[in-house]
Amino acid sequence: MSTTNTVEQSDREQVIIFDTTLRDGEQSPGCSMNLAEKLRVAAQLEAMGVDVIEAGFPAASNGDFEAVQRIAAQAKKARITGLSRASEKDIARAAEAVKPAPLNRIHTFISTSPLHMEHKLRMTPEQVLERVENSVTLARNLVEDVEWSAEDGTRTEHDFLCRCVETAIRCGARTINIPDTVGYTVPEEYYALIKMLFDRVPNIDKAVLSVHCHNDLGLAVANTLSGLQAGARQVECTINGIGERAGNAALEEVVMALRTRAELFNLDTNIDSTQITKASRLISTITGFSVQPNKAIVGANAFAHESGIHQDGMLKHAGTYEIMTPESVGLTESNLVLGKHSGRHAFREKLAELGYELGDNALNDAFQRFKDLADRKKEVYDEDLIALVDDETGHDNDYLRFKSVRIQAGSEGPQVAKLELFIDGEVKAVETEGQGPVDACFRAMRALFPHDAVLERYEVKAVTGGTDAQAEVVVKLTENGKSVLGSGADIDTLVASCRAYVHALNKLIVKRQRKAPDALTA
Repeated sequence: MSTTNTVEQSDREQVIIFDTTLRDGEQSPGCSMNLAEKLRVAAQLEAMGVDVIEAGFPAASNGDFEAVQRIAAQAKKARITGLSRASEKDIARAAEAVKPAPLNRIHTFISTSPLHMEHKLRMTPEQVLERVENSVTLARNLVEDVEWSAEDGTRTEHDFLCRCVETAIRCGARTINIPDTVGYTVPEEYYALIKMLFDRVPNIDKAVLSVHCHNDLGLAVANTLSGLQAGARQVECTINGIGERAGNAALEEVVMALRTRAELFNLDTNIDSTQITKASRLISTITGFSVQPNKAIVGANAFAHESGIHQDGMLKHAGTYEIMTPESVGLTESNLVLGKHSGRHAFREKLAELGYELGDNALNDAFQRFKDLADRKKEVYDEDLIALVDDETGHDNDYLRFKSVRIQAGSEGPQVAKLELFIDGEVKAVETEGQGPVDACFRAMRALFPHDAVLERYEVKAVTGGTDAQAEVVVKLTENGKSVLGSGADIDTLVASCRAYVHALNKLIVKRQRKAPDALTA
């Protein structure tokens, strides 16, 4: 932590963290999560202290509705919200989905910019204003906590925006969100916009002002912080900054900026920052979206110092080139863990230390993979266990599950893959040739589960150092304009490749069942 951070935490004003990883984050091209994965993400968000979890868009599909409802049912402290357009059907569906949560919210929105009203909605400003009144009133009759958003708020005429905000508050909205939907604004502009609303809207004191910034110009976090300086007290953000197009404001960057520069902002959050690295890794594994090495806070190089001058300074005093500690965001040294003779109890205890609590079936599966790994890998580290567990859990109900693969490869060919999959619980096997071992594996996938998806990306990286390091593989499949990412981990790169491909196919099956609702953004 910075040595200049002298403001006592108890004296700082609290900022509400509204996480939309499960909604806006999942709208990222290629991003799709199954029900089990969404429940894991929601549990992690709650564990790290997120105040509001936007669990999804219940009207999008029956699967989305079920996910929001299940997340609401498992919630303990976090407020669960569902997004809805300004329609009776959407609002009623959202209310039903979030009902099981001890604390819930409906988040409804409509476009307010001249461009959107004319070309997207084909509505007059007066018609939009009437829709704001009707939608917020309806939502407030169904739940106590309503949030209203002015889609494309940063390109909305100020007079009209003020009228809409005043109307939404009068009709019962407790939170008013001003999204920079297309990442168009700059910090000075956004500050002035938020300040203008405080100055001109007569009932603004009856609501919390929220900021929701996209990263199209690389300014999402900067704009978010400007909005907070202007008086906003809710931040809408995502883990790793995932989201549509260039993404959203990254939760970890906003939280650590407020904490590191407390003397400037005099603001804080309820986030347990030591959970940040774990959350980042979880999202990366589930979505297949790798974190760039130089990404702030959670990138592999975020705390690396290679320059001789920097290294010398760090040795003398860490504060010379480090404004926060790796430990403050949950990043620790690679610790050597259990060996091949370690028992189930020790394994469970180690997982608990790393923050994992698995049911009996998941524990058994993970323990068996750990024993296999320990037999094959000389040294097993925390990162190995994290990769193993993240790869193993959340797939019990998948239509496709990897069983085994045997490869015949080499310079003299042919390359042959003998693949076994569980397909809807039944073991299926096939043997195919390919132009290399990876191609042979993926041809075998097509033979066992015919599909037209195109392999657009194939990436391999090592979890730890050494020639016996586990491999993490990410594949991207595209079918009929829908993209999915899948990830897999194993000490054998080809096994990891098969696991990643199966993961992607399962996501594709889920995505085939979804129909994106018209004009869903905000």
